[in-house]
Amino acid sequence: MNLTAVREVDEVMERHIEDSLAIIPPLQSSYIPHGVSHESISVVDVGSGAGLPGLVLAIARPDWQVTLLESMKKRCLFLEHAVSVTGLSNVHVVRGRAEDLGHDPCFREHFDVAVARAVAEMRVLAEYCLPLVRVGGLFIAAKGHDPEEEVKNAETAVQLMGASVLQLCSVESHSPHGQRTAVICIKCGSTPTKYPRLPGIPAKEPL
Repeated sequence: MNLTAVREVDEVMERHIEDSLAIIPPLQSSYIPHGVSHESISVVDVGSGAGLPGLVLAIARPDWQVTLLESMKKRCLFLEHAVSVTGLSNVHVVRGRAEDLGHDPCFREHFDVAVARAVAEMRVLAEYCLPLVRVGGLFIAAKGHDPEEEVKNAETAVQLMGASVLQLCSVESHSPHGQRTAVICIKCGSTPTKYPRLPGIPAKEPL
């Protein structure tokens, strides 16, 4: 279905599956100190694409409830097929845009954790993801080996969404640089009702 440029099984396992699994340790270590168990948490994967990392997280942690948010019909059909084939009961596929669902009472400030991988730069991701996270929850962005400047540029956007950057965690990876970074933000207060802005605006006019 042309969902990823990586086609060899071994390379998929290394670059996609292991990369997705690498998010779990920093998620767990960041979640526990803030007073909430990481058992039975609700996770939304924003821009899930081929189910990376959300589908992988759902398989690895069957006690987590995982929502795969994807705007493209073709990708949603693949995700629904993958969920059916694997028999997962802890996954919900939702077709829609983050800018719209961020205002839907069923999704707004509903999730314990939002994750995103290979979707957009941090300024844009903050507006996509943080409105979906409950106060006290986490947003984790899977980034490259050196995201410091990107994260610094996104500090205003993160703060406008009611959050702050908690930490940058280096994680082992099979990327060309040998490591990736999990950028972890904590939601400190409610997101103002004017965010997220209309579909397309966050990407065209980052905060």
